[in-house]
Amino acid sequence: MDYTIKTLLTREEVEKRIKELAKEIEKDYCGKDLLVIGLLKGSIMFMSDLIKEMDLPVMIDFMSVSSYSGTTSTGVINVLKDTDISVKDKDVLIVEDIIDTGLTLSHVKKLLEDRGAKSLKICTLLDKPSRRTVEMKGDYVGFEIPDEFVVGYGLDYDQHHRNLPYVGIVVKK
Repeated sequence: MDYTIKTLLTREEVEKRIKELAKEIEKDYCGKDLLVIGLLKGSIMFMSDLIKEMDLPVMIDFMSVSSYSGTTSTGVINVLKDTDISVKDKDVLIVEDIIDTGLTLSHVKKLLEDRGAKSLKICTLLDKPSRRTVEMKGDYVGFEIPDEFVVGYGLDYDQHHRNLPYVGIVVKK
């Protein structure tokens, strides 16, 4: 490996914040059925831990949407796997690992709005606002982070390190 990984957020910090986010979401969706849509592959660990902490009736689904080639966003959005459940007239929560440029998420948000979602909010573990190229804001944000390439807790570097139980910065040697 021509890099090392430096811890940015510990496992304990991540787990604590996920519990807090779950309680916020639970309060906002009390008495409602919620459709939680995870954006694959990065959201899987975050979404799994998040919904386990919610005392709500939830349905889950996934989308796989890509705009990256290696570590760089191409700006071209491709839907690789679409939802199986219709979003029409449903309260929808999109769960994302990180909001970076905002391009992918703005595309997904518009797509689901056009399909008739009753309400639509975004929950992200990480927010990197310094990289934004379009207007995009999460409704539930775990952590705002600096402009560093991060891995762990679902985020990858060339498909590696998703299984790390913390968030780390890739440091080139």
